[in-house]
Amino acid sequence: MARHAERCVGAAALAMLRCIGYLARIFATEHGRMHATQGRVHTGEWRAVALSFVYFFCVLAAYYVIRPVREQLSAAVGSTQLPWFYGATFVGTLLLSPVFAALIARWPRRVVVPIVYVFFVACLIGFVPLFTGQGLLTPKALGMLFFVWVSVFNLFVVSVFWSFMSDIWSSEQARRLFPVIAVAGTIGAVTGPALTRSLVGGIGVAPLLVVSAGLLCIALGCVVALGHWARLHGARRHEPGHEAAVGGGMFDGLKQIFADPFIRNMSLLLLLADGIGTVNYALVTDYSNLSFGADAVARTRFAANVDLAANVLTVIAQLTITRWLLPKQGPGPVILIWALVSIAVLMLVLFAADPHAPLLLGMPAVAVALIVSRGLAYGMAEPARHSLYTRVPRNVRYKGQNAVDTAVWRFGDLSIALGMNGLRLLGMATSGFAGLSALAAMVAAGIGWRLSRRTEGLGSLPAAERAP
Repeated sequence: MARHAERCVGAAALAMLRCIGYLARIFATEHGRMHATQGRVHTGEWRAVALSFVYFFCVLAAYYVIRPVREQLSAAVGSTQLPWFYGATFVGTLLLSPVFAALIARWPRRVVVPIVYVFFVACLIGFVPLFTGQGLLTPKALGMLFFVWVSVFNLFVVSVFWSFMSDIWSSEQARRLFPVIAVAGTIGAVTGPALTRSLVGGIGVAPLLVVSAGLLCIALGCVVALGHWARLHGARRHEPGHEAAVGGGMFDGLKQIFADPFIRNMSLLLLLADGIGTVNYALVTDYSNLSFGADAVARTRFAANVDLAANVLTVIAQLTITRWLLPKQGPGPVILIWALVSIAVLMLVLFAADPHAPLLLGMPAVAVALIVSRGLAYGMAEPARHSLYTRVPRNVRYKGQNAVDTAVWRFGDLSIALGMNGLRLLGMATSGFAGLSALAAMVAAGIGWRLSRRTEGLGSLPAAERAP
């Protein structure tokens, strides 16, 4: 049964992948029509959109090239050590968040963003001798160090990308263009592991870090070019202090989580969405362990197929629902649809007689829930959530947004992992976790809808009158 499920997941994923070509042709055709009527991408935006697309593609591809390296290191020490890994990641994130806040308080965007990417490129190159050297670090020490660093890398690099996007595009542009730009990240998320699978046998593990660094260097070039474009043609170039340092102290971003109602609600929205994803991931991990046992190849293949299916669903959502709904109706309805669909698939797990039994194309209910919720989270909820930041002041976009997307996210990972262990000790089973996740989606829908309506109101006010 497990083998059949594995084959079916792979077939479904490949079938979904073939849909991308068809959807892309539709996308290109409609782009031509919309361009003629001043629709999706307007005259003068194409160069910046292309640079943003390449930028996000390289960022996500760079991450997904090295993520398998992290996974094989953490597997060497066992899953029982993961809470410690999450805890170390949270501490590292908490320490680096004030450092980033200090940078944006003292230097303008055109300086800070390249500094962040140069730092991570240097770190990648610095890890190469640790992977090639014999006895420099124990497998456990290297595993924990690299696990924490990759997790922090993902949070900060992606957070900086969206902060940068929110700063160079207006709210109206974000509605039109963020769904298009978000597609690049998903394509990068598919391309990254494909590069790793094709290259690791020939070049080994350590050179993969150099490949990732090369992709980040391309992203850095895009940052410089986009900064130049924004100063000359950007919609926000006439705003007071557009290129100035944000100012303030080191802990302002973290303080905003407690002091600013908007940032506090964005933190809750992220925690709820992260909770759904973490719980679904844990349930699928349990299924994989039970179904494939000690067969590491089968577990890896199944996980890759699930990731591929989720990423392809992300692309489909971005090219269809999000790209149509976000510009017309705003982020509220997009978040609402994501939540409702997530609740629906979680109900399959909750009411299934056996959530591990084949349900759809041989896939169990837990895998269906993960694929759908993860695919729509990245394809719908994330572009909508990030578009909310375009209507708030710059200090919120750079300080509060970064704190939410880094420290809050990692705190969520740690607390949810510990909470699940505690609930398991109390006897909670798979259906119970699915029910809690469905409740989290309901609350997230309410928060997202309220935030959307609030920011729409802010958008009608002059910039000087907008409260954070």
